[in-house]
Amino acid sequence: MEEYVGALWHRLITRAAGRHHPNAAVKLAEIEKSAGLWFRAFGGDPGLRVAPAAAIRHGGRRRWGARIAGLDEKTPLACRDSETLQLPPELALFPQRALNRDLYLWLIALAAAHGAVDAGDPWWRQNQQATRLVLERYPGLQARYRDLVAAALALRIAPERLPPDEAAQERLLRKAMLEPGSVGEFIDTRRPPQPIPLWLYPAPPKMPARTKRRGETEPMSGAPNPAQNDRQRRRAEQVDSPESKNNFLLPFRSESLLSWAEYLRVDRPTDDEPEADASKAADAMDALSVTQDETRTASRVRFDLDLPSASEDDLPLGPGIRLPEWDYRKQALLPDYCAVQEMLARRAPPCELPPALRRDARRLRRQFEILRPARGWRRAQPDGEELDLDACVRHTADHAGGNDGRERGLYRQLARQERSLACLLLADLSLSTDAWVNNKGRVIELIRDGLLLFAEALAATGDRFALYGFSSRKRQHVRIQRIKPFEERYSAAIRGRIAAIKPGYYTRMGAAVRHASGLLSRQIADHRLLLLLSDGKPNDLDHYEGRYGVEDTRMALTEARRAGLRPFCVTIDQQADDYLPYLFGKDGFILIRHPEDLPRQLLLLYTRLTA
Repeated sequence: MEEYVGALWHRLITRAAGRHHPNAAVKLAEIEKSAGLWFRAFGGDPGLRVAPAAAIRHGGRRRWGARIAGLDEKTPLACRDSETLQLPPELALFPQRALNRDLYLWLIALAAAHGAVDAGDPWWRQNQQATRLVLERYPGLQARYRDLVAAALALRIAPERLPPDEAAQERLLRKAMLEPGSVGEFIDTRRPPQPIPLWLYPAPPKMPARTKRRGETEPMSGAPNPAQNDRQRRRAEQVDSPESKNNFLLPFRSESLLSWAEYLRVDRPTDDEPEADASKAADAMDALSVTQDETRTASRVRFDLDLPSASEDDLPLGPGIRLPEWDYRKQALLPDYCAVQEMLARRAPPCELPPALRRDARRLRRQFEILRPARGWRRAQPDGEELDLDACVRHTADHAGGNDGRERGLYRQLARQERSLACLLLADLSLSTDAWVNNKGRVIELIRDGLLLFAEALAATGDRFALYGFSSRKRQHVRIQRIKPFEERYSAAIRGRIAAIKPGYYTRMGAAVRHASGLLSRQIADHRLLLLLSDGKPNDLDHYEGRYGVEDTRMALTEARRAGLRPFCVTIDQQADDYLPYLFGKDGFILIRHPEDLPRQLLLLYTRLTA
């Protein structure tokens, strides 16, 4: 009975004190793609990606009902940093759905204008300056802004109900929202002001990077992750490991059993343990304290990513090549920064096509033979097998009209009609390709089948093509796997090299794209296609991750386009919409939802790109 009455009371007080309108809620996932377009349309930094903001404890005053119900103690606040624009994962603040959607639009426009204000000013002054800029640049937003301000002010505690110092601060905040730029100084109070949903807050400090210990590895890009679908952002801090060796024993500290704030050393759950409770506990914490102890779960099954011995590794071809890398923070191209080494499989005996692919290969060869250049008539030639009647008629008419002009070709010549096309396929061979996509096979096996069918079909067309793979281990070791160069004919030896490909290391995509662009640029053809096959974002052991890797890859692709190449990406990464439009453009990539369809989709795509 006591629990029943308590549940009724909880529902009653929560419903009475809540400021949440679920029927009018707008989720960030609904507008995520359009949010990126809005941000760039408003002039925002195109390198920033939109991400959900973490709920943090704001410390502002709450209404008495919210305090009794334990509501509104934490809220997600919009902010931006050098890599992300962080927006609330859901907006249900106002009872009208249109207002909640307009609030997203306003925050995006405000974030774009923040790049033009003085970063040294206090956050409340930056927001006023950015608000004035948005309203001056886009007068059509003025009416929406007035409606948002009116709705937001109605939710705030009236100054008359606040202590004197907080009341004075609240009046200044209201004036700053109603008349942006009119408030130059604020009053400091013991308690922070109530959250302002129309403003951007300073980004929380990032967790400092820790030094990796010898033999320690990091996750590969695109590797399967049990929390892959959890996009909730959380704040974290790096702390030192406590001295205690026992996870649950607190010697000589019996009084700590009554303390909620005592640091308790608890190992993270293993793969066999449920993670739902841990996820709920993480959501309730203000910041996650992360440490590294001496005993690691990863030590039970350990992957050694050190380079193999020279006798077991693939054969290096030549001394290697030095290539530059783009540092977006310095806005400079670092010369000779990466070392690229072409490799050839050491143990790759020639082989035939696997029996499981032979039927598909025969069908594809028949289809692609239609694209093979055939013999045809070339008109208006100076000599040939027979007269060109059309050319003779034109020549006679010109002569009769007194316009002799220059001498025309009067013959038809039977010759082979060649397609001026060269294609280089660059496959991502990072360790993430060792992941299983279903109960039947791994990503690397799908890539292997796709390369085999791709080569069989292109050999039937007679088009010039090359096959390469890549992976990396820091900037001094970018491995380019040579499978089939342009000058080598497709044969059983090439099939053996395709069958020998295996997962490598990391994904330093910019250096691989630059090397492939150099190889493709040497080909004399009217159309040169650079086809990139990937399963994840650019990533490496060093600082090559996040926006740094994306910006370097984008610069490498820009250089390829300037050289007259056409880059295109085929990916199975389900998060590709977050970064590939920025790299390849809206129509420069294709996302394959079902990885098992990769071989068939790859060939259909080639026919579309080269038609």
